[in-house]
Amino acid sequence: CKLKHFRRVATRFDKLARNFLAAVLLASARLWLRAYESTT
Repeated sequence: CKLKHFRRVATRFDKLARNFLAAVLLASARLWLRAYESTT
């Protein structure tokens, strides 16, 4: 659900699946790093 806060992922801006997957991975990494920083 938190991935939908990223406009590029929520609107499926990219036409190619590999570009969409890359955007999802980058957004996931940002979310994970934000959560990791808050616990340390």
